[in-house]
Amino acid sequence: MMMAVAMLFPAMFDLRDGTPDWLIFIRSSLFTAVVSSLVFLSTQNSHIRFSPRLGFLLTVSLWVTAALLGSIPFYFSHLPISFATALFESTSGITATGSTALTGLDQMPRGILIWRSLLCWIGGIGFIGLALLLLPSLRIGGVQLFHMESSDKSEKILPRVNQLAIGIIVAYCGLTILCIVAYFAAGMGMFDAINHGLTTISTAGYSTHDSSFGFFDGNKAILIVAMVFMTLGSLPFILFIKAVIPQQMPNLLDPQVKLFLSLILIFTFGLAVMLRISSDMPFGTALLTAGFHFISVITTTGFAMEDYTLWGPAAVGVFFLASFIGGCAGSTSGGMKINRIIILWRTTQASLTRLVMPHAVVKARYGSSEITPDIAQSALLYLFLYFASLVLGTMALSIFGLDFVSAFTGALTALSNVGPGLGETIGPAGNFSTINDNALWVLSYLMLAGRLELITVVILFTRAFWVR
Repeated sequence: MMMAVAMLFPAMFDLRDGTPDWLIFIRSSLFTAVVSSLVFLSTQNSHIRFSPRLGFLLTVSLWVTAALLGSIPFYFSHLPISFATALFESTSGITATGSTALTGLDQMPRGILIWRSLLCWIGGIGFIGLALLLLPSLRIGGVQLFHMESSDKSEKILPRVNQLAIGIIVAYCGLTILCIVAYFAAGMGMFDAINHGLTTISTAGYSTHDSSFGFFDGNKAILIVAMVFMTLGSLPFILFIKAVIPQQMPNLLDPQVKLFLSLILIFTFGLAVMLRISSDMPFGTALLTAGFHFISVITTTGFAMEDYTLWGPAAVGVFFLASFIGGCAGSTSGGMKINRIIILWRTTQASLTRLVMPHAVVKARYGSSEITPDIAQSALLYLFLYFASLVLGTMALSIFGLDFVSAFTGALTALSNVGPGLGETIGPAGNFSTINDNALWVLSYLMLAGRLELITVVILFTRAFWVR
């Protein structure tokens, strides 16, 4: 129903501009509302006990349904695209990936542009709720560390789950409004500010221009606004709730936040030094350019001002590494997530220590929380599935005609929900418009699997899930 209402906004833009696609959005909205209402009415008298099995199925079904419904306006619009392209664009938006298979954005009707941005924004808030309210109970990949229903009642940030959900929504909407206002004050037009505000907080990276942030010709104020809000969108949204609760103030900087901010500072400075040495660029400009692009990649937003792959092999290596890492758990960003890296590192440290001192009692800890065996196991399972999916995805894309660089980085950017890959075709200066339909189907699956933490999707393909 939320998507049905959201479809009315692009309809209003197209109606005002005299673009015939407004009728497509109205019809899509009515169809989505009818489907949603039928599901709502048919489940009113159901007394189904919630279980992990139902949770996995419901989560995947919601995201697949959202992607399918989101593709309807694209497919039936004036755009000469296939259904695979429409679904790819919708999936990229709803998973906050930001990869696009559309060209001519500067001349595109405003309805289509605002719909792309709204899909990103809806997907961003949806995943925050999923990561903080549902996935912990399903014991997915370490995010259970952020589960509020702890046996220790003192660990609860808010006494009820619905209060936590309201707090998240208020923080998300508040940051979005602040970002839009900041972009407008920095020199963006209002329509551009609205679109980029929606896709910055959701760390999605859709732009209203083919040249992305290159369109704004290096406006420093706009770049600074983007850097600040991309970073904020990649922090755990629980952090913003803690910030207004006096008792929680000492717990603001958990280990993943400290590491995430440290990586941004260190690699931004290193890239700026490389830029300064390899070009005549002033160090201040180099620092701003390096910071904008590194933050864009590590937060899996995917905005670009220029082709950073031309900065040299060392810079390409840094951006390649950042594509794996991603932002913090409980945020809108993708990637492996900083908390998993810490969990795996602490577990490795503890295991090596036990080898040296077999009789010592060594516990791996994440901040003040103990890393239990099931948390470590799920993090390792995620790591295995991530690289297995990367290999299989690369093979599938290669079979469907992509060169190795495009296939490998395409699979990587889809799994990590980054947006641009590497190479001439899908790099920062390109897009996915020339990719064939079969490859787009594969990429759509990888984006969805990456957004839902892989385990949630892969488990549906196991026999144990369907056999009681």
